[in-house]
Amino acid sequence: MSFARLAAATTPTCHIGLGLAAVGRPGYINLGRDRDLGADRSVETLRTRTHELLDAAYAQGVRYIDAARSYGRSEEFLAGWLKARPDAGDVVVGSKWGYTYTAGWSADAGTHEVKDHSLAAYERQRAETDALLGDRLDLYQIHSVTPDSPALTDRELHARLAEAAAGGLTVGFSTSGPAQADAIRAALAVTVDGAPLFRTVQSTFNALETSAGPALAEAHAAGLTVIVKEGMANGRLAAPHAPDALKEVAAATGLGCDAVALALVLRQPWAGVVLSGAATVAQLVSNLHAPAVDLDEDQLARLAGLAEDPRAYWERRGRLPWH
Repeated sequence: MSFARLAAATTPTCHIGLGLAAVGRPGYINLGRDRDLGADRSVETLRTRTHELLDAAYAQGVRYIDAARSYGRSEEFLAGWLKARPDAGDVVVGSKWGYTYTAGWSADAGTHEVKDHSLAAYERQRAETDALLGDRLDLYQIHSVTPDSPALTDRELHARLAEAAAGGLTVGFSTSGPAQADAIRAALAVTVDGAPLFRTVQSTFNALETSAGPALAEAHAAGLTVIVKEGMANGRLAAPHAPDALKEVAAATGLGCDAVALALVLRQPWAGVVLSGAATVAQLVSNLHAPAVDLDEDQLARLAGLAEDPRAYWERRGRLPWH
């Protein structure tokens, strides 16, 4: 099916999606993970938690779910939920290929994922995704494109992706790293038979990392749907880790730091979907207050002062341990 189905969603929270990076595997880099998940991270425990989150998200009007081949068993968990919830036919499903999960369901693995943007990796992972999600897959994204990614120049890969798009699947890409803007602009220039290949872009944008903003505005102007990930900066913008300025603005609004952080992203005119990376239902409920946050000019100015140099931001992110 097509990602464009999401445009039909009219719930108050339809611009918030649920990402499964934090619950599809036992280890991840988000702060506070030990508190959120506890010691029991068996497959069945995280399957149950994922289904509880999906139930709560759907009940609250969330209609976009984001998974990836490298998010452990996220596609498997999501597929099981979709099968058990035939009433959720309006859920739009996105996943990603380009990283292989290698941790073997261990939070202490030396290597958690391996990047490969080759045509062979696409064909292998597309088959794996299809085996789990089948025709429920609406959007397939290249995972974490950087300016040097071969996925930007591999014409054979582009042709295969264009074939998938012709069959009704929406093709997109995500970005990571301090040169996100360069990667976005390079991807916007990719065409097949004169037509743009990509219809969505998913990038990191938050109060601390705003460098991709102008390029995301260009992508939006070119007709792409913009999906924002890591709006909480992997927990750095959630209490108790949030900067003082964010805590003070949140206190003034009467809502959580997380809701304010996500509201700051939602108010960007180019933001189509902003992902919640909640690991608990309580976090999800708090995140979903974001559309109700009303920030005045003084508060916006205070939050604008939190932006970091992108190289420093990504260097710090790279030091976050897998929990």
